[in-house]
Amino acid sequence: MPIYQTSTFAQDGVGGLREGYEYSRTANPTRTVMEEALAALEGGRHCLAFASGMAATDVALRTLCRPGDHVILGNDAYGGTFRLLDKVLAHWGVEHTAVDLSDPVATRAAVRPTTKVIWSETPSNPLLGIVDITALAAVAAEAGARLVIDNTFATPYLQTPLALGADVVLHSTTKYLGGHSDVVGGALITDDTELNEGFAFLRNSAGAVPGPFDSWLVLRGAKTLAVRMERHCDNAERIVAALAGHPKVTKVYYPGLETHPGHDIAAKQMRRPGGMVSFQVAGGEQAALDVAARTRLFTLGESLGGIESLIEHPGRMTHASTAGSLLEVPSDLLRLSVGIESAADLVADLLAALG
Repeated sequence: MPIYQTSTFAQDGVGGLREGYEYSRTANPTRTVMEEALAALEGGRHCLAFASGMAATDVALRTLCRPGDHVILGNDAYGGTFRLLDKVLAHWGVEHTAVDLSDPVATRAAVRPTTKVIWSETPSNPLLGIVDITALAAVAAEAGARLVIDNTFATPYLQTPLALGADVVLHSTTKYLGGHSDVVGGALITDDTELNEGFAFLRNSAGAVPGPFDSWLVLRGAKTLAVRMERHCDNAERIVAALAGHPKVTKVYYPGLETHPGHDIAAKQMRRPGGMVSFQVAGGEQAALDVAARTRLFTLGESLGGIESLIEHPGRMTHASTAGSLLEVPSDLLRLSVGIESAADLVADLLAALG
């Protein structure tokens, strides 16, 4: 697909759009092909791409909610999603409740007459929590709410939430779909034509669109998604095996572990457990910071899903906004985005950092 690096398009007379394009904020041929590819991967009818995952999140919530409406959020959600709800949309009159979405009873108890959205990540960031999407879709349907699944960690290669009952799938295409840590983007996929039109109207009005080169980079990344995800999973499983028995590791979070509370559900709705791993270390926060500082192959950095391995301290980095809330993460927690390097080298790097 060519990169249509253009902002405007020639028109055949006033109102006579040439092949449907007039201005790249509204539509661009490179972006259209990328959106068609992501919709196909998720098994959805419609996809809209955005300038970032948070732009997609913002458009989804502001389309689905009005002042006075209520959102149910997982109590282990991404810090940026929580910040948007707690610090931005709250001023717009949107309320939210954080609950354990793996508990249907607790989720139903949180439903209000004004509940319009149930927002879930599965696996979640950074605690790798698993939610039964089909069961959660039933709760949302009973409540007359929309179920949005952030599928960033799993990717459509490992999991397709629309087929399990979700109304909307969200991606930070910055992560696994882009795959090379060289693009920032987001996407919303749905089967609902009216809902997609609402997303499109707000996106065009607010303008949070990806450029054609960004769209091309995501399209390029999607071509190798399957082979990369297999390697991410292979390496993550090797790392989990090494960490699970280490004397300085107090807990490992990974859906592939039989001891993980969501293991059986993950096995049912995911092809493989994924390339993200979190773990807690003995010695508290300082010990965790020391481990993050000592790795050599794992680069200390935020984001995830690239071909290179990353390590981060969620409490000080990606989830700092959750401090003091129900979503606060353990201070001794480290999160790994396992890359596609040699698994033996990655294991050796972590073992050396743990001392």
